[in-house]
Amino acid sequence: MSQIKDTSLQNTAWIHDLARAEVHPEAERLLGLGIGHDPHQVVEESTIQFLQELRERFTEYSRLFNSYAEGGARYQETKIYSVAQTSADFMVYRNQVKLVVSNTAHGVISIQFTQHQRSPFQFDGSNPENANSSGTSAQEILAQVGPFRDVKWTFQGEKVLADQLAKFYFIEFVRVTREKRTQKGQNQALLDQIKQLLTEKGIDL
Repeated sequence: MSQIKDTSLQNTAWIHDLARAEVHPEAERLLGLGIGHDPHQVVEESTIQFLQELRERFTEYSRLFNSYAEGGARYQETKIYSVAQTSADFMVYRNQVKLVVSNTAHGVISIQFTQHQRSPFQFDGSNPENANSSGTSAQEILAQVGPFRDVKWTFQGEKVLADQLAKFYFIEFVRVTREKRTQKGQNQALLDQIKQLLTEKGIDL
């Protein structure tokens, strides 16, 4: 029998801070360690937590997706990279296309597709953020602070969850990268057909 988990009880780190303040109330007052009193800090903490949740889901989806390729399906795997000098930003990479998820401003998480301009033979994949790329318009997920200092993440005014975003963008990412790979395969097939016709006519290549 499956058990329903109460998501409101999953993040209880604030109880630790509350207990610590109970033992050392002077430190809380002097160091400004008030729990949930600063809306700016609340949003910053929620931003990092939301990005980490997104990365966890993308990582799990990539692991499952890649397992089919390892089983003989023979397609390019997805990879997850951290973005240098950031606390929780990350990117998903496949076939010279990146999906970048980053905290671009206070209370703003940006999700953007970018495509490499360099040849895949020149790119080793070890540090994809250093490669030149052309960007597309980003979609922004915005934080809203409620009356009880609870933070919800929204898109076009509607509340969104990490599960929704990760599933939607992972599907779109795989489709975009697959379309490019399919087009390349079709071009190669056409070239092979042309070479065969020329060979049959006795024309050396």
